[in-house]
Parts: sequence; structure tokens; C-alpha cells
Amino acid sequence: MPKHDSIDPELVRELANLVTETGLTEIEVEKGDLRIRVVRRLEPVSLQVAAPPPATAVAAPAAAAASPGPGAERGKTGASHPGAVLSPMVGTAYRRPSPEAKVFVEIGSQVAAGEKLLLVEAMKTFNEIVAPRAGTVTAIFIEDGQPVEFGEPLLVIE
Repeated sequence: MPKHDSIDPELVRELANLVTETGLTEIEVEKGDLRIRVVRRLEPVSLQVAAPPPATAVAAPAAAAASPGPGAERGKTGASHPGAVLSPMVGTAYRRPSPEAKVFVEIGSQVAAGEKLLLVEAMKTFNEIVAPRAGTVTAIFIEDGQPVEFGEPLLVIE
């Protein structure tokens, strides 16, 4: 097996640019005994939410304790919930077909198996995410236009 003293930094740079341009989180290239893997770590979007205006800052902690937001609910149920619908790809999730339209589903919506729940845009292609089973939507973890990762919980159908 030939020994590789150095890896071409230009190739690594090109792979990193490809990962960034396509919105991928990981790419791996293998040629013979040489294998290069480039991984991009993304921070969860829920940590990038803007703070409430100062006038409501005093009431916010009490309200948050009384009714946990989507991030807290995701921590409780998340991907391990048996009714969780997970993102099948990396992309941008949309809860409505167009900015002017109403959302496909809301918490409390009754859905049939195969009914459209939301869209995930990946590489300029809109992919329909449909209900895997009939039931009631009990939690929604994403906002309209939010980036999502593969396997990230989107919503729960019970």
C-alpha cells in the first residue's frame, strides 16, 4: 500500500467549498487507499432566535416556565418519540406552499396517511413530506423557512 506523505490542501479546500455551496453537512471521497472526509458542523437553529423586546423581558422567564417553547418540547420528545416525523434530508423546511398561503398543518390538525405536512427544499428542489400514518399533529418543532438536518424531528403525529 503506497504511503501518502501529504494530502493536497487544494483538494480539501475544494471539497469544503463544495460542502458549503451545496448545503451538505458531510462529504467523503475515496480513491485507492486515500480517503478524505470533510464534515461541517452546524449550530442548532433554535439557539439563534432573537431575544424578545426589553418590555417583555421581565415576563418572558415566567411565561417560558409555564409553557415551554418548541425547543423544550423537542428535547422531551424529539427523534425518540414513536410518532415523530423526521427530516429525510438536509434542507430548508417550509410549513406553507407559498408565503401568502396558510400552513399545511397546525397543532391539533387531523391528518391522513400520505397527506402533505410540509416541504423541504434541497438543492432548489421542493420535496413533499407526507404523513406516514393517520393521526393528530401534537407538536411542531420547526418554523417556516428554518434549515433542517437529516434525521431532525419536524413534528409529531399521535
